[in-house]
Amino acid sequence: MIFISTDGTFVNTSPQNPYFHKVLEFRELWLSGKQNFLIQTSGSTGIPKQISLTRRQILASVRMTQKAFDLKQGDTAFCCLNFEYIAGMMMLVRAIEIGMDLIVVEPSSNPFESLGNQQYLLNASKQKNFFAFVPLQMEQIVENPLLNSAKAIIIGGANISNNLLGKIQNIYSPVYATYGMTETVSHIAIKRLNGIENSTNFEVLEGVLIDVDERNCLKIKSETTQNQWISTNDVVDLVDEKHFALIGRIDNVINSGGVKIHSEKVEKMIEAELQKIQFDGRFFCFGIEDEKLGQKLILVIENENHFIEIESFTESLKEKMSKFEVPKSIYFVPKFIETPTGKINKNQTVNEYIFNQISNG
Repeated sequence: MIFISTDGTFVNTSPQNPYFHKVLEFRELWLSGKQNFLIQTSGSTGIPKQISLTRRQILASVRMTQKAFDLKQGDTAFCCLNFEYIAGMMMLVRAIEIGMDLIVVEPSSNPFESLGNQQYLLNASKQKNFFAFVPLQMEQIVENPLLNSAKAIIIGGANISNNLLGKIQNIYSPVYATYGMTETVSHIAIKRLNGIENSTNFEVLEGVLIDVDERNCLKIKSETTQNQWISTNDVVDLVDEKHFALIGRIDNVINSGGVKIHSEKVEKMIEAELQKIQFDGRFFCFGIEDEKLGQKLILVIENENHFIEIESFTESLKEKMSKFEVPKSIYFVPKFIETPTGKINKNQTVNEYIFNQISNG
């Protein structure tokens, strides 16, 4: 763990740790006034690539987040996301620029565990902590009382399951889902997940303009995009000039027998059925090539045991959704392949596990 306070206090519990060494190197680069930074995309929806961001873009993102969450000097930023990617990097920069105390732990599924006997640092700054997690981390710590020490908690990088959303309702601190990407220098929109202010729609941060393109995919323009319109691959329902509902990625649309299926919509319905049999693990829908249908919808479940009676489970799905939305096959894999930022790499998981099962089947 690294702890750097605004009053000059510095603690490094593992001075030989190469990850912490890289964090401190980045901090020195930022403080030196470096103007351009190369940052890598996660590769969850395509081939990973490096993007060049200017200091001006990064500072614009800091200002937007600072205003949205009322972050102040003396607050504490808890960074448990890989700083070599945009979400983690921005936690470091926010702390430096706003004058926040900074706690850095190595990325892991249970980030609070990494604190050991240093958890008192978070308890000492109750209602001043700013947390950022991916859903996989939140699943592990959602019942940890340390979450109630937060001024705000943000979750991004992947979909939030209904099961996790239900547990989030027990957290007193405000919890938000974020929408953004490397190209927008982290999040440009948020939605409250708990409390009376919870919402189903994302609200853009101050200074962000949104629209849709001819595919009905979201377009974004702000200082973080150098005031240029950029198109995403996310299909949205544009509510008004400040709000949108996320439908799903256009590259997750499966064309099966001429019928277009949004995998995210199907996953929500399948999740409800899986919860009835007490399964709250990870799964995803995917389209693979099929001679007759063009593509066929399959369901991939992260579990070593074939715990589902497939025929009866399929029948229960048919009662809730159209025949086109019911997965044609169900596969079980022991462990999903993940990107460095903890997202499920669906393409690699299917290539490594499913195609082998098909060819051997």
